[in-house]
Amino acid sequence: MPGYATKQERIAIAGAADLTIRSLLDRQQFSDPFGEAERRGVSSATWPLFGLLWPSGFHLATRMAAHPVRPGERILEIGCGLALASLVGHRLGADVTASDCHPLAAAFLRRNLRLNGLAPMQFRYGDWATRQTRRAPSRTLGGRTVRGRFDLVIGSDLLYERDEHASLAGFIGRHTLPVAEVWIVDPDRGNRPAFNRQMAALGFARREERLSAAAGPAGAAYKGRMLTYTRGAP
Repeated sequence: MPGYATKQERIAIAGAADLTIRSLLDRQQFSDPFGEAERRGVSSATWPLFGLLWPSGFHLATRMAAHPVRPGERILEIGCGLALASLVGHRLGADVTASDCHPLAAAFLRRNLRLNGLAPMQFRYGDWATRQTRRAPSRTLGGRTVRGRFDLVIGSDLLYERDEHASLAGFIGRHTLPVAEVWIVDPDRGNRPAFNRQMAALGFARREERLSAAAGPAGAAYKGRMLTYTRGAP
């Protein structure tokens, strides 16, 4: 892949078969020769974050591995990055759509699907931010933006900045059915209480599960929470 270095690893996920994942080599990578990322509001500092594997993403993928495939259930992953949880669900046979605002997320998803011998899956452009510095997606995206409503919306490490306008909660509200569930894995960021209030205003009840992992060869210790929001009848 031109302009940046990548690596390929075999990734073990509890409860699921291993996945082969192509990711960026490290956080020092950056390539935006045509300014597409900048037009979407992705700065040079945040550009590589989509292409790395993060601990919260592993916890979300583990949760997806334990989720039974339900006929007719539509699942949307938002801010998917390398879409580890989406890949797990897709391989199990779930109807999953991955979404992200990064211009290379779709290309990495296609590559990782091929590396694992998986059929194509849905990808859509999805961006909930309303900052004035962020412009609307290019017209060339057309119908490839997130549309419709889903039974289950999932995401990991999404509460990384203040969201005074409830943009993330509003995006979730627009894309969930009246009876729906939302999973957010959060590494105990300070923006969680405000998000909880915003989701409650949309009619979602909440339960929390503490997540932790000891430090090991794969990385530092992890502490966070699985936030599960439900609305409507179970």
